Amino acid sequence: MNKGFSIYLDLVRFLAACLVYLYHSNQRLLVEPILPASNYGHSSVIVFFVLSGYVIAYITDTKENTWTSYSASRLSRVYSVAVPAVALTLILDTLGRALYPALYSGYPGDQLMLRSVASLLFANEVWFVSITSLSNVPYWSICYEIWYYAAFGLLTFLPRKAAWVAVVLLAAVLGPKVILLAPIWGLGVLLYRWHAPKNWSVGLSWTLLIATFVGIALFHYFGVSGTITDWLKDLMGPDRHKEFTFSKFFPADYLLGILVFINFAAMRNVAFRIEKLFLTIEKPVKTLASYTFTLYLLHQPLFLFWASVVRGDPKGYGYWIATTMLVAASVGVIGYYTENKRHLIRKRLEQELCRFASPGRAGRGAV
Repeated sequence: MNKGFSIYLDLVRFLAACLVYLYHSNQRLLVEPILPASNYGHSSVIVFFVLSGYVIAYITDTKENTWTSYSASRLSRVYSVAVPAVALTLILDTLGRALYPALYSGYPGDQLMLRSVASLLFANEVWFVSITSLSNVPYWSICYEIWYYAAFGLLTFLPRKAAWVAVVLLAAVLGPKVILLAPIWGLGVLLYRWHAPKNWSVGLSWTLLIATFVGIALFHYFGVSGTITDWLKDLMGPDRHKEFTFSKFFPADYLLGILVFINFAAMRNVAFRIEKLFLTIEKPVKTLASYTFTLYLLHQPLFLFWASVVRGDPKGYGYWIATTMLVAASVGVIGYYTENKRHLIRKRLEQELCRFASPGRAGRGAV
């Protein structure tokens, strides 16, 4: 992966997380004016999926080429933030509800044990079950993505026939919601492995890059997702459509995923031409991107908690800005002790997995 393209992906990852934050914090009890660029929340998750598929395909091809290193890296990456996120959501929601109950009126606060256990097992969105992780609505996407990691790992490290049997069984357990968005994650894998887009000329790549930026803007300006979703709701019926929760936008998500795919493919071809520009922002982008997962998985319980503490005036932007600054500071502190320390967990996990993979050698070593 060339340097410029790597920096671009990190920039996209951080900006997408910020857009998700804008989407969820666009609440009238927090800020009465509509926040700019606050309607890109779900679309940003689709960007994450394509990006994630590409990165996972890249690292398994270049770094994590054994099942032990792959499993240790994925588990440490996810659980280093997911466990603190589940625990902190429980604590922050309990305190926040006591301080400002109205702010939490739209979020579940019951069945704490069930919601926490389901979240730790990433079983929140199995089949037509939808268990919201208390106020942490964005948690749903990691309950999709971790199973994409698992399926990709099975297909990569198991013999082909056994791998497909295992993936089919996994799909049968997970159900249609998770399966419906899997092709979008798969677009990222395709982007890495399909060499044809690398043969696009520089002129074509620039044209497609600009066209995709315009296309994504028009996609949102004309409310394409809403139009397609309304059509699908009429086709399926409102009750059945509602059961698909976060997957109910899937036809529009496929269209957006293709636009993101083309955008990434085109940028990969031209990034070297503007690499100097990317290098000037490399350090801050890399630093900010290293906190993206923490920002994504904890922003909602954090901003609700800090909003309940501050209790400002929502008529202007001051209350929202103060809350956002406290969220940013919290993410910095939490991310330093979780996301940025995951390599310690990964190393330990890989050692244990290697021992499990070679019990005879581990026994002799112990003796």
